[in-house]
Amino acid sequence: MKRPASEVLYAYTLLQQPLAIMDVMQRGSEELAMSNGAVLSPQSNHADNNNDAKKVKLEPRSPAKPSRVVHIRNIPNDVTEAEIVHLGIPFGRVTNVLVLKGKNQAFLEMADEGAAISMVNYFSSGTSAQLRGRNVFVQYSNHVALKTDQSHSNASAAAQAALQAAQALAGQTETQGGPNTVLRVIVEHMVYPVTLDVLFQIFSKVGRVLKIVTFTKNNTFQALIQYPDVVTAQAAKLTLDGQNIYNSCCTLRIEYSKLSSLNVKYNNDKSRDYTNPTLPTGDHNLDAFAITDYECAWSLLGGAGVLASPFQAMHGLASPLTAAYGSASVGGGGADFILPSGFSLPGGSASAALGPAALRLSGQQCSSGAVLLVSNLNEEMVTPDALFTLFGVYGDVHRVKILFNKKDTALIQMAEPHQAQLAMTHLDKLKLYGKQLRAMPSKHQGVQMPKEGQPDAGLTKDFINSALHRFKKPGSKNYQNIYPPSSTLHLSNIPPNVTEEEIKNAFTAANFAPQAFKFFPKDRKMALIQLGSVEEAVAALIKMHNYQLSDSSHLRVSFSKSTI
Repeated sequence: MKRPASEVLYAYTLLQQPLAIMDVMQRGSEELAMSNGAVLSPQSNHADNNNDAKKVKLEPRSPAKPSRVVHIRNIPNDVTEAEIVHLGIPFGRVTNVLVLKGKNQAFLEMADEGAAISMVNYFSSGTSAQLRGRNVFVQYSNHVALKTDQSHSNASAAAQAALQAAQALAGQTETQGGPNTVLRVIVEHMVYPVTLDVLFQIFSKVGRVLKIVTFTKNNTFQALIQYPDVVTAQAAKLTLDGQNIYNSCCTLRIEYSKLSSLNVKYNNDKSRDYTNPTLPTGDHNLDAFAITDYECAWSLLGGAGVLASPFQAMHGLASPLTAAYGSASVGGGGADFILPSGFSLPGGSASAALGPAALRLSGQQCSSGAVLLVSNLNEEMVTPDALFTLFGVYGDVHRVKILFNKKDTALIQMAEPHQAQLAMTHLDKLKLYGKQLRAMPSKHQGVQMPKEGQPDAGLTKDFINSALHRFKKPGSKNYQNIYPPSSTLHLSNIPPNVTEEEIKNAFTAANFAPQAFKFFPKDRKMALIQLGSVEEAVAALIKMHNYQLSDSSHLRVSFSKSTI
């Protein structure tokens, strides 16, 4: 019977319990010999755990012959049973594990000899096995089996948790297709922005990432991530599938891609080949502004190079990516095996999920800011109010300045840096009034109102006290309904006496052509309306948001994740 996923994930929370090794009998000389020739003896610091001791019996065999017990040397001191188990998962079912942390060695028992042979051959053919950045050595053991005395079950909690979780998870993957070096990642409920660089930071904790390609499909942010080998890709899938980048949102759904390799032509914010840093960005405007380090743009989220929870100060959402991941003690004492420190698992304690620091991004650091430079605008049609409405979908716009001498360019000041990043993520390269706008961080820390007597022609507006801000109220439901531009618009605040025909006629009178309309079955205050294209829907949102439907009701318009 397959274990429930919740039980499997809860098993990982037991991984931080120490495994006491008190008695090893019939030891093999090659595994247990120390550098000075001594053999393993009881550890003095485990003296208080005598009642929880795990007795291990290794049955000897002739050296250099295949065995279903694999010997792993040079493991890190803080490695966990689960990390050892995951080395073997791609090759077959793992039936037992023993970690000798004091000796930097471990044993992995496979269900059959063939699985062990595949594992040893794989790691002996030029592909090095790694645990926490350290090369480890995989070979056959002198022993035919690991026999453990389970009379004191509490002592083996960590090992049993790792085995149960790995076996159950491996069983789940059997129905999803064979392992591959390329993973397909879908980010569900993306309340906060997720970019290529954020994915790189997360997935590189499992192993070396070769290439990433991001795209939006069915109004959902997705990515293809390529690893150098199947082992690392499977470890990433088993480790990160179902985890939240931020608490309660931005959930990772991971499956194997049908592609065996990614062909990346440009190194930019949508795709990256980390094996070929000389690839062009494919964007001359971007090169002109010298914004080639997209990690720098991500520093907008939490200060210089720090990824923090975007809305933490507003309504208490903390970021699961909470601790620096470059120290010798990864993630602090007792961190889960491959998970970036702070990823919480169901059933885990709060202390396992949250931490004091944020994940520091590598690369260039630059100052944070809430001001965006928006260029390539249609100067004949764009207005400060139009930009206020569009960018206001992703944050509260305080000021807008269309440059007097360059009217296809504007500065937009958001209420918070994370809102600027969110707007940039969703609106950069969006087609507005026939032109593809570009949005990028500005060097300015604020937008200044024109001095008295200075020519402006109404191109600068202050919206700080506007009643149309969507995110002014902490905990607003608008936080949970932020989606990329789409051809389907979500309408709300509809009076009960207003009909479908009246709403469609209002859009038609504004020179839009609705393709479909649908009231919400249980709430006629809301509806969906489908336009012919994303560009038309963007223009309709700008024009119809705050449209007066009755004496006391104004229409509220936003992008929808659904279609009709």
